[in-house]
Amino acid sequence: MSDYQLIIATGNAHKVEEFEQLLSGINFEICSAKIYGGMPDVDEDGDSFVANAQIKAEALRAIAPQGAWVMADDSGLEVDALDGAPGVYSARYAGLDATDETNVAKLLEALLDVPEEQRTARFRCVLCVIDEFGLVSHYDGTCEGIIAKRPKGDSGFGYDPVFIPVGHNQTFGQLGDVVKGQLSHRAKAAGWLKSTLAEI
Repeated sequence: MSDYQLIIATGNAHKVEEFEQLLSGINFEICSAKIYGGMPDVDEDGDSFVANAQIKAEALRAIAPQGAWVMADDSGLEVDALDGAPGVYSARYAGLDATDETNVAKLLEALLDVPEEQRTARFRCVLCVIDEFGLVSHYDGTCEGIIAKRPKGDSGFGYDPVFIPVGHNQTFGQLGDVVKGQLSHRAKAAGWLKSTLAEI
């Protein structure tokens, strides 16, 4: 039996499972916001991943039991040639009704005349944790790469088919979930968090 409970700001069972794997071995039970009635609706109107992750974490803590730890994440793609866009708008880059395909199409159009050496980008993930006393901390993870000229591969989601991580010549869409899991921005942020929570 774990001594602590870490409530994840999501109702997505797959995301909870992913964090259970990424944070395995620590003295925390990882659970979904569903067990406390679900994640409250929040307006993610922050101007950074840090701000949006904290908005979600604070909303969850408001309904969580006394003494619980809560965690929220926010992530997206930053493209240097586009001054960091799509950034916090990654999921809705092509509009409120955007799909993965329309987002990728808009990104490739924006980079149409940009040469390969200037197509540098990174996936960034920020985790916001609020502990039992209300102390807020953030954990950042990035995966560097470049944006391909056209989509390749059927694995993953979002911008995976056009993101080629450093040290590879294939996209995340081609490399698959196992390789992505080892390199991912979320895995790196979770690794930093795990090393901190392991001391508790």
